[in-house]
Amino acid sequence: MEGRSGIAAIESFDASNLRSRIAGEVSDFKPEDHLDRTTIKRTARFTQLALVAAREAVAQAGLDGSVDKEQVAVVVGSGIGGMEVLEHEHTRFLERGPGRFHPLTVPLVIPNMAAAAVSVDSGFLGPNVCLTTACATGAHSIGTALDMIRAGRAVAAVAGSTESTMAPHSVDGYCQLRALSTRNDTPTTASRPFSVDRDGFVIAEGAGMLLLEDLEHAINRGADILAELAGYGTTSDGHHITAPHPKGQGAVRAMTNALADAGMTREDIEVVNAHGTSTPLNDVIETAAIRTVFGAHADSLAVHSTKSMTGHALGAAASLEAVVAVLTIRHGVIHPTINLHEADPACDLDYVPNQARRQEVSSVLSNSFAFGGHNGVLIFRAYRP
Repeated sequence: MEGRSGIAAIESFDASNLRSRIAGEVSDFKPEDHLDRTTIKRTARFTQLALVAAREAVAQAGLDGSVDKEQVAVVVGSGIGGMEVLEHEHTRFLERGPGRFHPLTVPLVIPNMAAAAVSVDSGFLGPNVCLTTACATGAHSIGTALDMIRAGRAVAAVAGSTESTMAPHSVDGYCQLRALSTRNDTPTTASRPFSVDRDGFVIAEGAGMLLLEDLEHAINRGADILAELAGYGTTSDGHHITAPHPKGQGAVRAMTNALADAGMTREDIEVVNAHGTSTPLNDVIETAAIRTVFGAHADSLAVHSTKSMTGHALGAAASLEAVVAVLTIRHGVIHPTINLHEADPACDLDYVPNQARRQEVSSVLSNSFAFGGHNGVLIFRAYRP
C-alpha cells in the first residue's frame, strides 16, 4: 500500500557474474524463528516458506481442533521445488562421488514436499495435492481446491503455492532466456510493468496461502469470512513454451470462463490484479486481452501489478496475488503499480500508477499466465451475508 519496492541486490549467493543480480528475496525470514531444528534439516527453503504461510492462514481462520481433519484438503504447489538443494548436492556429488551427499536430497527437492509437509504439520488428512504449472501454479492450486470443496471432497482446504529458486544456476537459467531485468544498479525501479522502458521481470521468492471453506461450514463455526472465492477459469494457449499467444486467446478464454463460473458480468468487476510481469510481451498482450474481455468497461477498471513491488515469485506469484486480492477487498485499498512514469503506448489502461487508491472494492479478478501457455484466473468478491 505504501508503494515500496522489496527488490534489492541478491544476498543468498554471490551473483556478481550474472547478467541479472537483483531479486525479491524474503530477507527477514529466519527458519529458526518458526520451525524446529529437525524440520529445518529435512526441508528446503520453499517448504519452510510454505509451512509458515500455511500456519498463518490456519491461525487467522481460527480453524481449531474441532474440525474433522479428514475433511480438510491441502493443495499446495511449487513451480520448481528445492533447486538450491539440488545445486548444492549435485556439486558435492561431482566433487566427492556417489554416496557422499545428503541422503534426503530427493525428498528435499521434489515439489510435492511442501504439500506433504503442510499436511504433516497441520494433521489435515483430506486430499493432498501438488500442482506444478510454472507461474500459474498458485491460481491452479486455489482453483483446484475450490473445485474439491464444490464437489464435496472436502469442507475446507489450505490452498496456495510456494517458491524459492535463489541459487546461481536457477537465476542464470532465466538470464539465458533474456527474461530478467538487468537494472542491477537501481533494483527498486527495475520491475516496471506496463512502462515504455521495461526490460524484463525481477525474480523473487515467497509463499501465499488461503484457507478456503464451504460457506455453511464456515458460518456454523463462526468464522470471520474475509471474502468469497467466486470463480475460476483455466485454459491453455497451446502456442509456445515461453511466449504467450500473440492475440492473448488463452488469457481471454480464461477470464471469460472465470466470469461465467462466478455467474458475473464483466461490468461486475472493479479491479484486475494483472499478471503484470514487466516483460515486453506479457504487458502488451495482457492489456489487449483485458480490453477484449471487458470491452468499453475496461476503461473503468483499476488494473494493478503486485510484481512491480515484489518481483515475480514464479510458482508462488499467483497465490501471493490472491492474498492481495482478498486484502484489497478487505481494506478498501488498491495498491499502486510503481515505477510507472511513462506507459507503453500499447498499454492504455488505468494501472493505478505510483500511488495507492482508497475506495470500496467489491470484486477483484486476478490473472496468472505461465510458461507453457498455462492460464489461471480467479475472481474474489466481498462476502455479503
